[in-house]
Amino acid sequence: MEFNELGIKALQDGEYEKAIEAFMKAAEAEPDNPVGYINLGNVFASAGDIERAERFFQKAITLDEHAGSALYGLGNLYFTNERFEEAAKLYEKAIRAGLDEADAYFMLGKCLRNTDNSKLALPYFQRAAELAPTDLEIRLSFGILLAEMELFKQAQEEFTFILDNDADNADAHYNLGVLYAVSTDRKDDALHHLEQAFTIEPEHTQARYIFDMIKIGEQS
Repeated sequence: MEFNELGIKALQDGEYEKAIEAFMKAAEAEPDNPVGYINLGNVFASAGDIERAERFFQKAITLDEHAGSALYGLGNLYFTNERFEEAAKLYEKAIRAGLDEADAYFMLGKCLRNTDNSKLALPYFQRAAELAPTDLEIRLSFGILLAEMELFKQAQEEFTFILDNDADNADAHYNLGVLYAVSTDRKDDALHHLEQAFTIEPEHTQARYIFDMIKIGEQS
């Protein structure tokens, strides 16, 4: 078994030191192969050692500027540290390099939202949802963005899909309740979903607040 395979097995067994040792040997044995450096980057990123993770991802990219996994891993480091513009460029490069995966599109969309480019984010959320149709986190983010852009019918479809698959999803109930409140005259449906949100998640104060405001409006 070669060093990278040994390192992956050690990781699966929760033996991080053995994994690092194996990946280090892989990088030493094949210094021009980016795979060992990518694996080291992933290990150190998981351990929260940002400095070393960044160094190994950058080394991998130096060896292969089209190493999608390295670009994506470095993008994740920058995203975690709120370096959204830099992260967005890396996710975009990773996608162009062939990393046609839902997470890459999703993270690029999140970066664009965080830099006030919501309209640009929409097609990336949509593509992520197409690639991972059962990922409820992606579908929720896509639905929220659709609602923010007043594409209420499409947003409703997203929230309804989530609740069909997870009836106790407080955030989906909340967002569907708000959608009904602001875009329809279905006050009873709005109240139902808002109540579900703070019943499932008692600390969901915003859901309770809007619920109370609708109730007060009905009484006035």
